[in-house]
Amino acid sequence: MSPTNIFAPASTPAQSIFDLSIFTLLTVAAIFIAVFALLAYAVVRFRNKRGDDRVEPAQIYGSNQVELAWTVIPVLIVIALSLATARVIASIQDAPRPPGALEVIVTGHQYWWEYRYPNLNIVTANELHVPVSDPAHPTPTFLTLLSADTDHSFWVPRLAGKTDLIPNHPNQMWIDPHETGIFLGQCAQYCGTQHANMLLRVYVQSREEFDRWVREQQQLPSATAVSAGRRVFESTACVNCHAVSGTPAKGVFGPDLTHLMSRDTIASGAAPNTQEMLRLWIKNPDAIKPGSKMPAMGLSDQDLDAVTAYLETLR
Repeated sequence: MSPTNIFAPASTPAQSIFDLSIFTLLTVAAIFIAVFALLAYAVVRFRNKRGDDRVEPAQIYGSNQVELAWTVIPVLIVIALSLATARVIASIQDAPRPPGALEVIVTGHQYWWEYRYPNLNIVTANELHVPVSDPAHPTPTFLTLLSADTDHSFWVPRLAGKTDLIPNHPNQMWIDPHETGIFLGQCAQYCGTQHANMLLRVYVQSREEFDRWVREQQQLPSATAVSAGRRVFESTACVNCHAVSGTPAKGVFGPDLTHLMSRDTIASGAAPNTQEMLRLWIKNPDAIKPGSKMPAMGLSDQDLDAVTAYLETLR
């Protein structure tokens, strides 16, 4: 099963959109079949035959029945589609927030995602973790969508429809995944050079796994013996963009690195989070993500190895 399969909804909003799409498709398919059948009948029944006198047939004008039919029927079809669409929009936009719903603030940056869990005191990036929602005991996740720079669009096809992130205009959406797994998505609004690599990963976990992830994220990173790498990190411009809890690094322009090594990917999903790729990302970000906002720091090989080793302790 493709993690981006739009025909396999795994959340109530996505299921509602899928059902509406099928209803619309069946409606327009019925219209197509009816029109094509009438056209085929006219072509066959009134085709030019040898021996025809080619006299123009009798012309009919002002048929109230015909005009009424081709006016009322399309109007009824449009009304039906409009009501169905309005019902789905209302059910998605005005969904009640039950007790226990998870709140996440999503901020789109060029070109990565920031996730803040205000009630859990967790800040992470690019990989959204949410609990699975049991239909018998729903645990939906409500997302507040913000933008730090330009327009973005949050879209995980199997979980919900697209919703834009617009500067100075907060938007909202919600999901309630019914199955565990990794669901992939994409920024669906062109936002600059690396728009195509502003990827989304949503980890839907069992309640036990999610609670364990929360406990791990709430812990401060343990004291590390890799002091050389930490000194290099804290003495360069890294601290202007990145934050690491318990250290002087308090930057907000780049992803929070407190639990960097708990993530499977770096660069918003553009590369796996391995030692080799992490070192390359620090040395030359454009080698992985041309046009990203991450600058090359020009570190020596010794300092580069030390910083990489330090970052690998942030779990």
